[in-house]
Amino acid sequence: MAEPQVTLDPAGLNPVEDKLRGPLEEQLTSALRAATDKTRHTYAGESVDAVAETLLRRTKSALHPDIAAGFHPDPAELRHVAEQIVADADTGDIPRPRA
Repeated sequence: MAEPQVTLDPAGLNPVEDKLRGPLEEQLTSALRAATDKTRHTYAGESVDAVAETLLRRTKSALHPDIAAGFHPDPAELRHVAEQIVADADTGDIPRPRA
């Protein structure tokens, strides 16, 4: 799985945010990658939606509250990361519910 990368849309940034775009992208990317690693290692058969929610919660918890409040990743991109975690998981030892 490729490591996730956060890229901010410069059209949606005010002048101050635009000046800080590089360091902000690095901080957001670092937090998302840490959340991805932790979620990948603790995955226990949760749904893709649950994994996406966990990724968002863990990413925001690693950020300054002001930055976390303004962090609204593209849901489709976050879901893609969650799908990769689920697809790459070794879940052979996780019990499956009987149909």
